[in-house]
Amino acid sequence: MTPIQAFLAGGGTDGAGRTLATVLAFDDDRIEAVHDFIQWCFPLEQASRAVPGAPVLTPAEADSIRRDPAAREGLRAALARMRRFYADTDRWLAPHDHNHLRITRILTAIRDLLDEAEAQDFYAFATARNAGAGSPINPASLAFWAAAVGRS
Repeated sequence: MTPIQAFLAGGGTDGAGRTLATVLAFDDDRIEAVHDFIQWCFPLEQASRAVPGAPVLTPAEADSIRRDPAAREGLRAALARMRRFYADTDRWLAPHDHNHLRITRILTAIRDLLDEAEAQDFYAFATARNAGAGSPINPASLAFWAAAVGRS
């Protein structure tokens, strides 16, 4: 089992030595302030431009995660935590915010590692929050989100 799969399955640690359970227990202020956990909770096959050295999935690792029920449940738990964060906070509802990149990452990882329906559901949630706040998020971020779920 690779380090990223072990982390998602609950038996490993991220690059800072944290378990998934530790990350999921972050309060909202910590989620906002810490920038090196999201790449572990929602890994991609592309390198992070924001966090050098963050994990990059190989196609084989992605396949292993897709086949691992524990890793998939870890992804779902991370998704649920981030959904609560975006439901309970409003700072990200602004023209430009680092959380817009996080949401693109979340949508892409969920689409690639879980399924299209779960990605579409999170997309609907995020765009509804934006609409409910008067649509402050810039069109480029919204276009990235739409592309991540095949709506572009």
